[in-house]
Amino acid sequence: MNERISVVVPLYNEEDNVDPLFNRIVAALDLMPGHDHECLLVNDGSTDGTAAAIDRLAEEDVRFRAIHLTENCGQSAALWAGMTRANGDYILSIDGDLQNDPADFPKIIELLSDYDCVCGYRVNRCDTWVRKISSRIANRVRNAILRDGLRDTGCGTKGFRRECLRYLIPFNGAHRFYGAVLRNAGMRLTECPVQHHPRQHGVSKYGIGNRLGRGIYDLIGVAWLLRRVVYPDVEDGP
Repeated sequence: MNERISVVVPLYNEEDNVDPLFNRIVAALDLMPGHDHECLLVNDGSTDGTAAAIDRLAEEDVRFRAIHLTENCGQSAALWAGMTRANGDYILSIDGDLQNDPADFPKIIELLSDYDCVCGYRVNRCDTWVRKISSRIANRVRNAILRDGLRDTGCGTKGFRRECLRYLIPFNGAHRFYGAVLRNAGMRLTECPVQHHPRQHGVSKYGIGNRLGRGIYDLIGVAWLLRRVVYPDVEDGP
């Protein structure tokens, strides 16, 4: 039986990006013919035509599934809704704004043959200098406190073996700490350079104003949460 790949895409008011993203995902999946595929498009309470667009795609292609949150709950909630409904042996995540590129999926799947989690990091990042600087500072502060060794936790392109799900804890903002949580759990992590493109349609949902305070709050909470208990080797009895 072929191993199955699940692609999870959170979408919030990305109506104009749905069709071109669909085409790119299909092209990427066609490069991996040795696997079965599914793609879960998660509408995070959008107020534009995103819901209708993903419903139409799900009707046209049986590999695509539409999931709808009844209200806007944030990227972490949308990812969690998709990941927990995924059937894949491998789960890939990608943002729905076309800045990430599904063409990076094959090399992430290749790395997942040796690792439990692959975290993408954006090379030649196509964002404003304000977003680049704020992201760089946030990554350095997080790394200094959590010591997860990851350079770009804001990158939406990631890959997981299915068993990683048991260690992830759902909370608002959790997607930025998946790497730290999994490394703390003893899972094998690596990084992978991925492409990054300018945004063509829609507007960014993130800025310094809605990330700084919450990011600090989340970081304190995760640092407390990851007080790791180190156990000796355990042997099962008869």
